[in-house]
Amino acid sequence: MALPHRSRGVKVLKAVSSPLRLQILNLLYDKDALSYTELMTTLKMNPSRDAGRFAYHLKFLLKANLVEADTEAKKYYLTDLGKMLIDVADHVEKNAVRSRGLLVRTSNPSMEEFDANKIANALIREAKVPSELAQKTTKEAEKRLLKAKVKYMTAPLIREFVNALLLENGFEDYRHKLTRVGLPVHEAATLIESREHTQPADDVIAFAGQTVFREYTLLNVFPRDVADAHISGLIHVNGLSAFLLKPDTLLHDLRFFLQNGLRMDCVSPSRISTRPPESLNSALSTALNVLTYSAREVGGQTFDCFNVFLAPYIKGLDTARLKESLRRFLLDVNQHAEVTFGLELTAPLFVAEKAAVGPAGKTCGRYVDFKEESLRLADCMLDVLLEEEVAKPMFNPKVVVKVHAETLADAQAAETLLKAHSVAIKGGVVYFANMLHQEGMYAAYSDLGFKLTANPADEWETETLRSGCVGSVTLNLPRSVQECEGDKLKFFESLKTQVDLAARALEIKQRVLRQYGKNTHPFTMQSTNGDAYFRLEKGLSILNLAGFREAVEAFCQRPASHVESVKFAAEIVDTLQGYIHRMGRRHLKRFHLALLPAREAGERLAQLDVEKYGLARVKFSGTRERPYYSTARRVHVLKGTFLSLAAEDLEMQHKLN
Repeated sequence: MALPHRSRGVKVLKAVSSPLRLQILNLLYDKDALSYTELMTTLKMNPSRDAGRFAYHLKFLLKANLVEADTEAKKYYLTDLGKMLIDVADHVEKNAVRSRGLLVRTSNPSMEEFDANKIANALIREAKVPSELAQKTTKEAEKRLLKAKVKYMTAPLIREFVNALLLENGFEDYRHKLTRVGLPVHEAATLIESREHTQPADDVIAFAGQTVFREYTLLNVFPRDVADAHISGLIHVNGLSAFLLKPDTLLHDLRFFLQNGLRMDCVSPSRISTRPPESLNSALSTALNVLTYSAREVGGQTFDCFNVFLAPYIKGLDTARLKESLRRFLLDVNQHAEVTFGLELTAPLFVAEKAAVGPAGKTCGRYVDFKEESLRLADCMLDVLLEEEVAKPMFNPKVVVKVHAETLADAQAAETLLKAHSVAIKGGVVYFANMLHQEGMYAAYSDLGFKLTANPADEWETETLRSGCVGSVTLNLPRSVQECEGDKLKFFESLKTQVDLAARALEIKQRVLRQYGKNTHPFTMQSTNGDAYFRLEKGLSILNLAGFREAVEAFCQRPASHVESVKFAAEIVDTLQGYIHRMGRRHLKRFHLALLPAREAGERLAQLDVEKYGLARVKFSGTRERPYYSTARRVHVLKGTFLSLAAEDLEMQHKLN
């Protein structure tokens, strides 16, 4: 019996001794089943010239029981013996490669022997490729790599081969998931070797990291239509490189840290926590540390009611020492964090009766008891800014001064208000928040104009402080004008599409921060008695408008101040507010419409529209070389001895507000 078995084995080995027959077996392994014609076409054989030769080799494989025919389907399949033979051939080839010592430079980094199983595992783990398809793709990639005789084998090179195979076979979605993000070698070299700008090493590293997360967000996080909308300029996702990781703005509650101190064990077990501060200097040090650690986890930061909450720490402190402490603090802040300080020149009703947190975190009366200290601290802070700006304007920190009716009625407060104007004249960044018609309403502002408000019936602390702007997306209004071709219905349909796309991007950000926030935001999401510091659920998601004025003028073919333009502008705002209101109720999210400065968005969207439609068709601001869309409301001041404003500008602003 041994002889027939040996004879059959010889016949099998003879079957694979021909390169053409082995190629046929490999094709059937890769494609599962092929017809007679499909086999010849894939092998690039001429039906008239090569038919006899092909039939001979196919018949040889059939006799060796390596291939079987399905007469009904008119297809040829590999038998189990044929599949086993392919595996044996691959095993022999692998051993031959291993004997030559083919090494791969991995991204770990390390040098490892080539192992095809790692390709299959990566396909299954990263791209969720079915196991059978992963094995087939791996075998084909391995063959091509060996055939290429690559001298310097790297993990990225192997990934390129695999991605090319996936594309060739129509598996674009799998390739999409398997793609590698980051900088090309040339760009990385340019970044390091650039002599145009002086950049610290950390900034260069941060830029490279931002590139990775920007590409990752567009490729693997956003749905295809949202990513395409950003890339094409229909919308602009602000801060894309940190979109998944950082909320845009955080409005701090300084009392939380004055009462509890700094708990640093949430950041790292090696960090030392500190007790509640007992003096002004230690309180300012606490505030600086809060800003420094929070800057790693959020974008902009605001300390609202800054002078009110610190007032208990300056009781009995002489002015010279107070100013010196504030000077050191403000200069340190200037170097380490972008921040806005909200100043109250009178004790507002919503905070006046609150228990005051004093030295060692103990309650020391109410904030109304420290009205004089609060105003003195604000006054000294403005003095320091004035003195420092003699040499050079200080653009950070920024200050928001709230003007209540009580502010103008109090002589000392009014004097401090004038001092704030002097700081602004000298070049300091001071904003004035008009609270005259918001009796009993609390509002906190960032330097960009972002505002969180609470009605008298609400608990103002939980509605505003320890929250902020989660994220923002800018809508391209002039693009809707171009697409609608003068049809108002199409214009609003296009706007609704933009709103839906922007809202989906913002919902993704909310979901990611909820899911991973405790890991990526250990400091700002630390908890006390189960209450997280940063109240993510109270944060706003902003839909910002780019090219509002340009869109109105382009659609109406009239200046923005014309009565028809003002009417259309109001219609845009009302319609968008309606979209956002319904969307917020449906998704239980706090969506808000805004006109906030967004220079990058304004420039990028205008440039993309000019490229798409041409300079002649696009209404933009700026120059032909540097077009941009306006992204903030501006009231133009007319030249004259006294400050005077154009009446039509005021009328338009009033209606839009």
